[in-house]
Amino acid sequence: MDTDCPSRTVVEVLANKWVLYVLGSLREHAGPMRFNQLGRALPGVTQKMLTQTLRTLERDGLVSRKVYPTVPPRVEYGLTPLGCEAALLSVAIGEWALSHVGQILAARESFAAAATTTPEPLD
Repeated sequence: MDTDCPSRTVVEVLANKWVLYVLGSLREHAGPMRFNQLGRALPGVTQKMLTQTLRTLERDGLVSRKVYPTVPPRVEYGLTPLGCEAALLSVAIGEWALSHVGQILAARESFAAAATTTPEPLD
């Protein structure tokens, strides 16, 4: 938890929602994916955010990038062995979210209802 602990930078990367989705998509696809394939698999991600996320994952050794010498160049992204391990985290988080989404939505509704209720005055 120390602010100067290097593990904090790793946790910050893994805590990014697009990182979890990219790792999950690459794991689910079970093979290399092209940039546009990833973009289609992740509705809502912008081209800029996907590029930044892939660069971060490549920098950290979680994703490999292979460029084929064609015109236009063909680029594929895949999980490294380290990335395969990290992708298990995204799977676990996704499974947990699916199994508890009902409870969380109910808690949100309860919280919102309590926030809109006017407190009773004290006598």
